[in-house]
Amino acid sequence: MKIGILLCVALFIGVCEGGSLRKNFYRDSCPQAEEIIKNQTQQHVLANPNLPAKLLRLHFHDCFVRGCDGSVLLNSTANNTAERDAIPNLSLAGFDVIDAIKSAVEEKCPKTVSCADILALSARDAVSVQFNKPMWEVLTGRRDGTVSISNEALANIPSPFFNLTQLRQSFSSKGLTLHDLVVLSGAHTIGVGHCNLFSNRLYNFTGKGDQDPSLNASYAAFLKSKCQSLSDRTTTVEMDPGSSTTFDSDYYPNLLQKKGLFQSDAALLTLDQSADKAGELVKEEKFFTEFAQSMKRMGNIEVLTDSAGQIRNKCSVVNS
Repeated sequence: MKIGILLCVALFIGVCEGGSLRKNFYRDSCPQAEEIIKNQTQQHVLANPNLPAKLLRLHFHDCFVRGCDGSVLLNSTANNTAERDAIPNLSLAGFDVIDAIKSAVEEKCPKTVSCADILALSARDAVSVQFNKPMWEVLTGRRDGTVSISNEALANIPSPFFNLTQLRQSFSSKGLTLHDLVVLSGAHTIGVGHCNLFSNRLYNFTGKGDQDPSLNASYAAFLKSKCQSLSDRTTTVEMDPGSSTTFDSDYYPNLLQKKGLFQSDAALLTLDQSADKAGELVKEEKFFTEFAQSMKRMGNIEVLTDSAGQIRNKCSVVNS
């Protein structure tokens, strides 16, 4: 502990190493950066209460492919299909918000703040609007990647159809644990799910026109009233019925009542260890504490720092 404290003092107060990222990375190069990002994010959230879920998902999908390097923000080119055009990413949103925040930051501090950091900070700030305080710490100093390949998104982003073994492998490959998996799944307390990502559980679970027996029967009936066929790709359903824009711990009591929307949610109950963890996270204070720690770990996946990558001038294109 003493070594950590000395290191912080050596690096001046408020700047403390955390892996290769650190607190207040832009303190000298762009002191207003985090304030600009926070204010811009807040304005966008007030105009669109669905935005926190969208930015949180964008950050997650970014970090699981090549690490948290902003590669999900890159547009496809004539010679390359980028991550954002991969099947798991077609329903992502919030790109325009990140672009707007980047423009505001560029105006104040050109070529200084990475898109990867803007995405990590704005995801945190968006979720934090309802609490009027930051809900987790975001260390900064990420740089932007220059490679974005759609096939890598398909290979790395965990699917809503995954079982627990597949989910654990996916998270483990990013240095995250079963604990992180259960905690980060709680992000499903906000946002919506498209019918086609779970309607097989309602109409054709084993290929015999049956319903998933692990799904709460009354919840299944409710979902069938919303998603009336296997082919419905446009209808969405709240992942946390009744409070899909409120960040809370409601995901866990719902899950324990077998009302997890996706197979990947229900999978958490297939092992005592993860089911027990879900039971602990019903307590909101416990969930918020654990979520903050797991988000910090997720935000550190395979980051580019120092001279790696670049600081993109625009988030959607690599610097020429």
